[in-house]
Amino acid sequence: MIKIIDLYILKLYTTRLVSVFVICMLIFIIQAFWLYIDELAGKGLDFLTIFRFLIYYSPKLVPLVLPLSVLLASLMTYGTLSENYEFAAMKSTGISLQRAMLALVFFHIFLGIGTYFFSNHIIPYGELKSYNLRKNISKLKPALAIREGVFNDLGQMTIKVMRKYGDNNQLMEDIIIHEKTRDNKNRVVIKAESGELRSETTDAMLQMVLYNGYRYEDVVPKKLTDQIKYPFTKVHFEEYIMNIDLSQFNNVDLEAQDYTTTYRMQKAKQLKVSIDSLEIDLEEQKNIFSENYNKTNGLSQLTVIEKDSTGLSNLLRSNVLEFINADKKYKYAEVIRTTIPRLSGTINNLKSKKRNFFLFQKLINLHKTTLYDKYTLIFASILLFIIGASLGAIIKKGGLGLPLVLSVVIFLIYHYIGLFSKNAAEDNSITPMFASWISTIILAPFAFILAKRASSDKGLVNLDPLLIPIQKLYFKYMGGKKH
Repeated sequence: MIKIIDLYILKLYTTRLVSVFVICMLIFIIQAFWLYIDELAGKGLDFLTIFRFLIYYSPKLVPLVLPLSVLLASLMTYGTLSENYEFAAMKSTGISLQRAMLALVFFHIFLGIGTYFFSNHIIPYGELKSYNLRKNISKLKPALAIREGVFNDLGQMTIKVMRKYGDNNQLMEDIIIHEKTRDNKNRVVIKAESGELRSETTDAMLQMVLYNGYRYEDVVPKKLTDQIKYPFTKVHFEEYIMNIDLSQFNNVDLEAQDYTTTYRMQKAKQLKVSIDSLEIDLEEQKNIFSENYNKTNGLSQLTVIEKDSTGLSNLLRSNVLEFINADKKYKYAEVIRTTIPRLSGTINNLKSKKRNFFLFQKLINLHKTTLYDKYTLIFASILLFIIGASLGAIIKKGGLGLPLVLSVVIFLIYHYIGLFSKNAAEDNSITPMFASWISTIILAPFAFILAKRASSDKGLVNLDPLLIPIQKLYFKYMGGKKH
């Protein structure tokens, strides 16, 4: 009988978990699409490319969506069981809440292990593909469209048209074209009163006919002395046909993978190697800077001088007195004048190095938090399941009403505690390991307390110690009757 109940609860829970996970994943994917809409829109991308980007991007959403789905599904499942008095029937046969949760606890242990392998293999691969595809898409120029009143980029030239008209806007007026030469300099300017596009801007070869205009070109002489004699050439034309090659306009390989070593693209083993290498490199840079700084500023030449009974060395006393009693008073101003710039330069150098070391340490901390996050997700899913199941048994409500509100509130608290702690770990305020585990550490006692209250049939919060004294005072002084 117990096995039947375990299978029943497992089937009920997994159905809700899959449904909630798919819905939440779709919501987050749509949110990601709107987040990157500015980078994707106007690039002439087909639906398949956009779909590939979203598929590659979706694995990194799993560590965010899965905990929320587990919490909501467990709360709905056990809330429904309590609401329909199925738990009461189980308890009457001697099955406790802990026993009813046991099968799903083992399920979440295996789910956590699978999540670790997913985060260690699939998420880095998805990050690799989505990051490179996004970078390649950013290299694409917007789909070619000649707009009025502004300069439009056409590969090696820019064109400005004051007015467009005609059935397909193929006729143009008041045209200015700047064309680059082989040395990548803007040496050619073409002006025309009118023009006509005889092919579509989507074709590989764009044919444009200009009427009644001039072509100006700067002449590059062999000798610099001839530049004054021949500054530029000017040619008048009544009809000028231009064939513009657009085949290289957006020749970008979207499959290129130029970025392969960021910390989000690495597996656990690779992250450990990167962390060790970065820490050794940082320590070497600090030692090199310390040695160079001491040599440059003469600190390495300082020697320990024995002091007398007054606390000052005889050598230091004699040097100071000799300097003060010197006849050449201009030495004071000279020393001050040369010292202040040197001190300012030294301070700026120290600030610059401090900033560089801070950024280096921040990169190391990001590697560490990424590594530890692969392990914390295993325990977070189990703890969130216990919290959701216990809350569901306490509030005795299923569906999408109160369980949804409680799930969102608890998940936001869990998520933002982790987010703020990781931000603190980046600037080395707290250790990266503590930042990754703090949310799980906070969840553990909360899950234990809720499970204990749910197993003993206690409410979520016991207000009797607060309400009973108030009732006694009310009955005593307000004359109320006690029923």
